[in-house]
Amino acid sequence: MRALRLLEWKSEARLEEVDEPRPGPGQVVVKIGGAGACHSDLHLMDEFEAGVVPWNPPFTLGHENAGWVHALGDGVTGLEVGQPVAVYGPWGCGVCPRCRLGIDPYCENPAAAPVPGGGGGLGLDGGMAEYELVPDARHVVPLPDGLDPVQAAPLTDAGLTPYHAIRRSWSKLPPGSFAVVIGVGGLGHVGVQILKATTAAQVIAVDSRADALRLAEGCGADHTVSAGDGAAEEIRGITGGRGADVVLDFVGVDPTLRLGAAVARTVGDLTVVGIGGGTLPVSYFSVPYEVSIQTTYWGSRPELVEVLDLAARGLVKPKVTTFPLAEANTAYQRLRDGTLEGRAVIVP
Repeated sequence: MRALRLLEWKSEARLEEVDEPRPGPGQVVVKIGGAGACHSDLHLMDEFEAGVVPWNPPFTLGHENAGWVHALGDGVTGLEVGQPVAVYGPWGCGVCPRCRLGIDPYCENPAAAPVPGGGGGLGLDGGMAEYELVPDARHVVPLPDGLDPVQAAPLTDAGLTPYHAIRRSWSKLPPGSFAVVIGVGGLGHVGVQILKATTAAQVIAVDSRADALRLAEGCGADHTVSAGDGAAEEIRGITGGRGADVVLDFVGVDPTLRLGAAVARTVGDLTVVGIGGGTLPVSYFSVPYEVSIQTTYWGSRPELVEVLDLAARGLVKPKVTTFPLAEANTAYQRLRDGTLEGRAVIVP
C-alpha cells in the first residue's frame, strides 16, 4: 500500500510502498477515509531533531484519522468490519489512572505505552496511508450516524483539542461572560464553533488575517479584532473594561501570550493551546489576580465521543479542503505558507 512517511528529522515526507498491516490480538486495522494534515506535523518535518521527543523516524504521518474497520484481531468485540470509525490519536499505557479515565495524553507510565508520549503519526505509523494499524481496540471510536470520515478525521485533534481546553473552563462561561479566541486557524475556527455550541459566552476572535476573521464570523464569532497595536484596548472596550473570562491562545508566541495576559479578567483562565514556543513571564503583579494559566494537550477519549456527537448534529463543522494522498506535501506547503483556510484532509 502507499504511505506518506517521515524518514528522518528535518526532511520532507515521502510517498512510499509499504506492507499492508495485519492486526494482532486486540488490534484493529482501519481503512482510512480521511487523515488530517496538522501544523504539528510541520514541527516534525522542519524543526525537530533527535532528543526533542522520545521517539524517532521512520514512521507514517497522520494523527487525525477516520475511516472504516477493515480487519479485527483476535479477541476484539464491539466492532464490525465495514463500520465507520474515528481513531483516538494519543496512545498511552492503558492501565495507569489517567489512561483508565481515557486521558491517554497524560499517561503516567509512558514507558509502557506503544511509543512514549505519542501515537499513530507521532512515532508510530499513522493514517496517511490506505490503512492504519491501531494497537488497541479501545482507541477505535464508532462514528455517529450521518458523520462522514472526511469530516470526522480533523475532529480527532482539531476538534478534540479545543473542546478539551474549552470544556475545562465551562464554569467560567455563563451568560454575560466573554471568551477570546486568539488565532482562527485549523483549531481556532473549530474552537469558535465549540464555544457557541456549548457555552453562553460572547466570543471575540482575534487574528492578523482578514480572511481568518471572516471565517470566524462565519463560525459564529460575536466580535472580531485585528491583531496588533490596539487589540488589547479594543477587547477591553468590548468587555466593558473587565476583560475576558476565558482566553484561548491557539498560537502561543510571545505577542499572543502578552495579549492574552493583557485582556484576561480577574479569576479568569488563560489557556495556551498553540505550541509556538513563546514565553510569558509570570509574577505577582504581571497578570490579574487569580488568573489561572495552563497548557493543554489533546483531550480524553470520552470527550472525543462528545465532539463527534456535536458534529453529527451539525453544531460543529470544520472547514475542510481535501487532497489526494499523492498531493499531501502540497497541503503541508500551503500550511507553511499560511494560504490554507481551515483544515486539510488527505483522502487516500
